[in-house]
This record gives sequence, C-alpha cells and structure tokens, in this order.
Amino acid sequence: MATNEFTLDDLKRILREGAGADEGVDLDGDILDTRFEELGYESLALLETGGRIEREFGITLDDDVLTDADTPRALIAAVNSLLGVSAAA
Repeated sequence: MATNEFTLDDLKRILREGAGADEGVDLDGDILDTRFEELGYESLALLETGGRIEREFGITLDDDVLTDADTPRALIAAVNSLLGVSAAA
C-alpha cells in the first residue's frame, strides 16, 4: 500500500507493529525530536522498522539512513526525500 508521503503516524504504526512500544514511552506525545534510543528503539528495532518502511513504501533505505536519522523527524525527512516529497514548512 504505497502512499505519497511518509508521516509521523506511519512511523508510529510501523514502530509499534515491528518492535512494540516501551512501557514508559508515550509515542503519542511530542516525539519528533526525541532520539530513538530515548524512545527505547535500538539498532535492531530500527533495522526492522527500516525493512517495514521499504516494503510498505516501495523504497530502498541505505544503511546510513537508519544510523544517521536518530530522531523521528530525521527519519521521516529521509524517507520523504526518497519518495520525492518535499518537507512541509
């Protein structure tokens, strides 16, 4: 199910489906600029998340994208740039 834009809601859904949510973390809070480590997601969980994003959105993420994009905002921007969607102002 491809779409034109990857959103925070997409990311939260994929994180929950792939790795669950840490009991002490509120993914529905203001998490855009919170590091994934602080949200309870380490490298293995992010690899799973990346694989799910690739399958669902029909793109290929370089390994560097998942290591460099250390916040939801950065990952959303990286995915949208691959989808050809410009960042919202």
